[in-house]
Amino acid sequence: MNKYLLEIGTEELAYKFIPSAMEQLKTEFTKALNENGINFKDINIYATPRRLSVIVNDISEKQADIIKTLKGPIENIAYDENGELTKAAIGFANKNGISPENLYKENNYVWAKIEQKGKYTKDLLKDIVPEIILKLKGTHFMRWADLDIKFQRPIRWIVSLLNNDIVEFEFADIKATNITRGHRFAETEIIINSPDEYLTKLEAAKVIADPKKRKETIVMLSKAKAKEIDADIVIDDDLLDEITFITEWPIPVVCSFEEKYLEIPEKVTVTVMAVHQRYFPLYKDGKLLNKFITVSNYVGDYFDNIKAGNERVVKARLEDAIFFVHEDTQKPLISYLDDLKGVTFQKGCGSIYDKTKRICTLSKNIAKEIHAPLDSVERTALLCKADLVTKLVFEFTELQGYIGADYALRSGETKEVAKGIMEHYYPLNAESETAQSLEGQIVGIADKIDTIVTVFADGKKISGSQDPLGVRRATLGVLKTILENNMEINVSKLINNAIEIIPVKIDDKTKLFNNIKEFFEQRLIILLSDTYKHNVLEACISENDVLSDLKDFITRLNIITDIVNNKEYGKFHEGINRILRLIKNENCSPEVNPDLFNTAAEKSLWITVKNIDERQLSYPQLEEKLTNLTPFISEFFDKVLVMDKNEKIKQNRINLLYLIKTKFAKLADFSKIVY
Repeated sequence: MNKYLLEIGTEELAYKFIPSAMEQLKTEFTKALNENGINFKDINIYATPRRLSVIVNDISEKQADIIKTLKGPIENIAYDENGELTKAAIGFANKNGISPENLYKENNYVWAKIEQKGKYTKDLLKDIVPEIILKLKGTHFMRWADLDIKFQRPIRWIVSLLNNDIVEFEFADIKATNITRGHRFAETEIIINSPDEYLTKLEAAKVIADPKKRKETIVMLSKAKAKEIDADIVIDDDLLDEITFITEWPIPVVCSFEEKYLEIPEKVTVTVMAVHQRYFPLYKDGKLLNKFITVSNYVGDYFDNIKAGNERVVKARLEDAIFFVHEDTQKPLISYLDDLKGVTFQKGCGSIYDKTKRICTLSKNIAKEIHAPLDSVERTALLCKADLVTKLVFEFTELQGYIGADYALRSGETKEVAKGIMEHYYPLNAESETAQSLEGQIVGIADKIDTIVTVFADGKKISGSQDPLGVRRATLGVLKTILENNMEINVSKLINNAIEIIPVKIDDKTKLFNNIKEFFEQRLIILLSDTYKHNVLEACISENDVLSDLKDFITRLNIITDIVNNKEYGKFHEGINRILRLIKNENCSPEVNPDLFNTAAEKSLWITVKNIDERQLSYPQLEEKLTNLTPFISEFFDKVLVMDKNEKIKQNRINLLYLIKTKFAKLADFSKIVY
């Protein structure tokens, strides 16, 4: 069983680059081996801060031999009148490296069979691997020494081994060998005799090369350390991933700080530990302890310096935090409102104070629309941005909202207002929860709508690489909040309200509204694409202003999904789409004259259609009546010629079909659904 090992040894890689590099290596190796006809079983990727490694299992020794059949000149050109090969035929043979006598005739042409010997994998890898390394991409790539190539960090060694043999090549002035290096603090050169001993020998040199195993080790050892002091550890997945990719030999160390720092808001303490210092906080009975775990990338038995160093750093950070809290709480949260006048929201769009006033107006409109408690909503809107000018949030910007909630309670505000201040930023990302409190939901929607409208009014473009103020996230946040909490909010009306009060000169308000509406509809399709078929989403959006009633939109989506999934949908689809095609380019009116009917089929269809009042029927009732209409539509098309020579009869039949179309349009535009 043949195996190939590649290890790219580097200086410390940025941890965010490593997962991407692992994916790229697997993709590029798979592609290159397949393109070169090299068979293999699977590819395993390993990585630490100092190395990116690839092991290809069951790789073939060489390419397969190939017999190619080549078409030559036509027979009357390949042979002269005496039956001898012409210069054209001989040239064809020489060009392809075969003897002229090995040519043969078939289907009036001369042909040649050429056996192409497969190249050895070892020889191919010498060219393939440097090309793969050059294809790796990421941010902050750099040059070093006097080299022209770029990589994430300088490359210091390369291991390239096919079974027991070194696959020799040179990259970045480094020659590939079978020598790797162990942990930085146990710096040893290690000879790898075969890929099979790679992981084992590295682990003996204090390097766990497999990120999955390294992560499991961090969790296991950290939980054991917490248990030793009768504590519970909370492990954040993102923090765990980060620690996994900044360590090669993870060792947890328990540290502590003075209990007085527990007096500051818990969120501040946890943020200092987890976000700023990469520590795991410890709890007991649900309460934060003045202890934490740091994971060191260390080889040895003496941890006193590690413990002292981390405790010194966290003390300094917490000392700053406790000072800021003391300074900030000398006055109530409301007193910070005027300071927002000095903070620009964005150029040409006023200050954060101006934005706060707009949030208050929009929040009040929403509260009235859905009969929410007006006092607490208005108070939440007024205070929602006040913490942005506090010393603590200036230092820890990620705590905006959380600090506002804490300071609100200290200032005597109600729990509802405090929770609303914290939650109005929710959802924080695509996966996080939406606001639970009505105050947080309403003020959050108002805040996000104001941001979206302002960015669009300012003419900024939203693209994959450019998203000023997180407009896409804000749009999804509005939609998720409304849908998940079953809120009856007219988003179209809210957008228009926001357009009226933004401090930007707008030449065409209708065009601005339509641009924002279209953007919302695109985000809505993306948000619901995992639940509903794309063409069903398109069909339900196209005929209605869905933003005016998202609850109605979801109801129609479920109805159309049921219709499409029905085994009888084929006939239903055929009937309505035939109608839509016929009337597409015609002048239509819902005015139908039954006196012009001259067939039983059109009379039956008319009687059935006129009894369907889509304005009075619930969606399930309308679905049932439209489904029951299908056989009448089929009979109509079987027995009636719509395009009658008599223009009045023709127009009357077109009007009848248009009337039917209006009934179906209450649910969706069925022309968007592909069957």
